[in-house]
Amino acid sequence: MSGYRIGVDVGGTFTDCVLLRPDGSLVVEKTPTTPHDQSEGVLAGLLRLARAEGLDDSPALLADTESIVHGTTAADNTMIEMSGASTGLLVTEGFRDEIEFRRCFKEEIWDPAFPAPAPIARRRVRLEIRERLTPSGDVDTPLDEESVRKATARLRAFGVTSIAVVFLHSYVNPAHELRAREIIRDEYPDVELISLSHEVWPKPPEFERTSTTLVNAYVGPPIVRYLDRLEGRLLEAGYGRELLLATSSGGVATPSQIRARALATISSGPTGGVVAAAQASRATGLGDVVSIDMGGTSYDVCLIRGGRPEVTSDWNWRHRYCIALPMVDVHSVGAGGGSVARALDGSLQVGPESAGSVPGPVCYRRGGTQATVTDADLVLGRLDPEAFWGGRLALDVEGARAALADVGASLGLDVEQAAVAVVNIVDAHMCDAVRRVLSLAGVDPRRLDLVAFGGMGAVHATAHAAALGMRRVLVPRAAPGLSALGLLTADHMIDDARTLVGPWREIDLHRLTALADELADRANGELTAAGLTTDRIRLEWRLNLVYPGQTFDVGIPLERRGDEPIRAEAVAEAVETFHRSNEEARLIEARSQEPVVRGIRLVATGLVDQPRLAELEPSSEPPSPIGHRRLYAGGEWHDNAPVYDGDAVRPGPVIHGPALVQSRFTTLVLAPGDAATTLANGDVLVEVDAGSGGRG
Repeated sequence: MSGYRIGVDVGGTFTDCVLLRPDGSLVVEKTPTTPHDQSEGVLAGLLRLARAEGLDDSPALLADTESIVHGTTAADNTMIEMSGASTGLLVTEGFRDEIEFRRCFKEEIWDPAFPAPAPIARRRVRLEIRERLTPSGDVDTPLDEESVRKATARLRAFGVTSIAVVFLHSYVNPAHELRAREIIRDEYPDVELISLSHEVWPKPPEFERTSTTLVNAYVGPPIVRYLDRLEGRLLEAGYGRELLLATSSGGVATPSQIRARALATISSGPTGGVVAAAQASRATGLGDVVSIDMGGTSYDVCLIRGGRPEVTSDWNWRHRYCIALPMVDVHSVGAGGGSVARALDGSLQVGPESAGSVPGPVCYRRGGTQATVTDADLVLGRLDPEAFWGGRLALDVEGARAALADVGASLGLDVEQAAVAVVNIVDAHMCDAVRRVLSLAGVDPRRLDLVAFGGMGAVHATAHAAALGMRRVLVPRAAPGLSALGLLTADHMIDDARTLVGPWREIDLHRLTALADELADRANGELTAAGLTTDRIRLEWRLNLVYPGQTFDVGIPLERRGDEPIRAEAVAEAVETFHRSNEEARLIEARSQEPVVRGIRLVATGLVDQPRLAELEPSSEPPSPIGHRRLYAGGEWHDNAPVYDGDAVRPGPVIHGPALVQSRFTTLVLAPGDAATTLANGDVLVEVDAGSGGRG
């Protein structure tokens, strides 16, 4: 590596920036997120990196930067705020209301009054087009071009600026969708985006494809505008290379790919941290782990088995819409350092609302008036009021105490009791999130280790591990910016599919091979355009199979040697694997049924050079505390807990709790009985006191 590599992760409260130097050392910086325009916070973070390197400005840094990989919450924010483009939908006649049916899926099945999600496209801009294809792609009803013209005129009159087109069975034959796009462009040249379902997700079933395409049309224009602003600012600052964007599947993509399928950035922010957590756990020799990312706004949980995070497709619900793209299976709850605490009707509620970066917690001195988890942690002695955020922000202890006093007054709690209650409640919410993820996977948390990151992850991690019965916690060296670091180590990834339906014994192998070649040509072209050589590209094939009557297919590994035709023996082997996996997962033997092929899937990976992080020199001398502080940990107060400089601690001696290991952007809280060891790479491994389950 001859130049710098930079990872940028935009969170709800802070924008994290990680600089990887040519020698493998890291610089982590944080700057407040700028919700009105995230690109401003990104450029501010780059300026901080430049100054950390002793440079005058960003251009001096960017001139020697090889790559920037960016994870953004822009698409998520668009869905949360429902602030996307004015979107219309063209569908095959008879399918106008399918998006409302939602497969009868309801998030709160016991609440008959639970409202439907806010519609992306209201019924008046969901229009039917007379056309029909058969499941094999033959034309049943020709495309009525005049109805497309009339529908386009109506959408234009209603102020629609982005149009989704979802025609039945277009994933087999896209001719009608392609012609519809030509007509729309002729009739409405100023339309911002036209999303065709066969390009967004060329697979059945119909509802999932409709929902996915509609979300893409909704978030696409805001994402494209954001990318244009960010790329323009980077160019002005002297960065002339291509910006890379994180995707929800754990890989990265080029801006041209994201412009065509913008919804691939939804939930992409947390995936960088999960990728890095998986790498950190493998490097430490841990087995299966749970990663937790606690920032200012959310708490993100992911199960990592066999060194790889779980990835799901077809049935991903994000922001109350189904998105059928492959996604790292990260579950988020509204719990973080900025979670607001309130006394309501004699009870204490914490979150999901967050104070964010503006106005932020009361102790930030930015106008916040409501007590938050960060305010409670400050009162409990877990945060250093003088050294927070690298010493750039002096925290207002008295302001935090006054806000918590207001919360506790109606509950009969004093300030410190209110702080303890706030922390206990938010910890319970977060532990419940972990339990929910693990119970759905059938996993016992006592058999797993915990990997904690994010600015607040280390503050709460040992308490969570103890409550869940876990024995070890790994806090990576770059924990405060691990998601940004993970973006630097994430390989380029393209996950695409083509549909071909038929009984497996009768499938047309020539057609299947042709579809595979089409996928391979497209993936190789996109990866080489991103600067990867062919020897760094890996192609993994999947045959999508279902039993007759099943809705969702399963991708089974399919052997293919180079660009040779797909062999009947390889298909038969995939079918056998499909039978076995079904038996193992469901304990049901179904070999009397003949599986149906639903298409072929390609996972193409462009291997990125992995950084070799610098190791620390070991030390035989126990670290000396830099101070002492009154600390609440392990369910009790400790009047004189030692505070250690986490940036100065070296591999070797063990630090025993109660204690604080304080770094620039995070603090590791150790309760009595906990023992922390710094590893050669700077990560910290904590042996959690087995007898302290349920501690606060």
